[in-house]
Amino acid sequence: MPNNILSQYGLNPSDYHIESFGSGLINHTFKLSGKIDEYILQQINVDVFKSPHSIANNLIALQTYLKKMHPDYFFVGMLPSTSGDFLIKSASGEYYRLFPFVKGSKSLDFINNDKEAFEAAKQFGKFTFLLNDFDINLLEYTLPDFHNLKLRFQQFKTACSNAVTERIDRAHNEIKEVYNHKNILQTYIQLTANNEIPLRVIHHDTKISNVLFDDKHRGICVIDMDTVMPGYFLSDVGDMMRTYLSPANEEETDLSKVYVRETVFSAICRGYLSEMRSILTKEEKENFVFSGEFMIYMQAIRFLTDYLNKDVYYGAKYPDHNLNRAKNQFKLLNEYVLAKDKFRQLVIETDEITMASPN
Repeated sequence: MPNNILSQYGLNPSDYHIESFGSGLINHTFKLSGKIDEYILQQINVDVFKSPHSIANNLIALQTYLKKMHPDYFFVGMLPSTSGDFLIKSASGEYYRLFPFVKGSKSLDFINNDKEAFEAAKQFGKFTFLLNDFDINLLEYTLPDFHNLKLRFQQFKTACSNAVTERIDRAHNEIKEVYNHKNILQTYIQLTANNEIPLRVIHHDTKISNVLFDDKHRGICVIDMDTVMPGYFLSDVGDMMRTYLSPANEEETDLSKVYVRETVFSAICRGYLSEMRSILTKEEKENFVFSGEFMIYMQAIRFLTDYLNKDVYYGAKYPDHNLNRAKNQFKLLNEYVLAKDKFRQLVIETDEITMASPN
């Protein structure tokens, strides 16, 4: 990391202990610890985010709106350089931005209990709720078609056409699984093509590590807003289902450890609806459970597509890595589908309870 980056923020590198920070896989993140102040410095991965200025513009627009309309909301915004810029470009073409470090906060890599799932869902719900009247046309698409299932399915079909025979053979069962669950694609197309659910300000990356907690495990706010853009509630709720419900993550190869936890589903439902219930449409509530099918299915397709494409996107730490990830997600999807009726009843009951006790 070039020292002149810090100097452009008015910081003396010798006054800070600098270390890599966090578990994020996209951007390179550093923590700067000084005698008085602490900061987070990030180098944006321009291979993923082709337009860093779009990210900066979005964050500035959101911060400006929330400061005016909801001044009590804790928003971790970028800090300006001494020249007033929110992005600094190094001589070698890398982009950096600086954030304050939230003292007394912590992030999690795994869900430890239902309370954490509830708090995280509440924070993501609150974020979208407070931005309900924000003009989404002001937001730029930082990752176009990020959660476009129709496109992901087409990419899968292309990969099947181009893949080597060996990989097609090894992925035979998973390819069948894609078509076994094609009804999910058809429902997604119907909901989006017919405008049955509205576009909202959506985070698009609701893993637990993107929520800050205090020392009592209460949610403080959401972070890592590079993927905030117009989207459907399906993305945020579905990504929580995908990443919170199973005690084992997507890397687990022992599929007996991959299953859905009803209490965690209930916690997500209660947390999200506690903030969003009043603005969710009838169609959104009816498709609350579908959101989990949508996101798990799409991620299974993405892992399988990458395997068929010889691991060019996610990479692979060992042979069949992305195929195993796809197997993992299809196991989770099948477990989720088996629990759908029970989950739908939980949504109805939670909606009624939330309506009766909105606070």
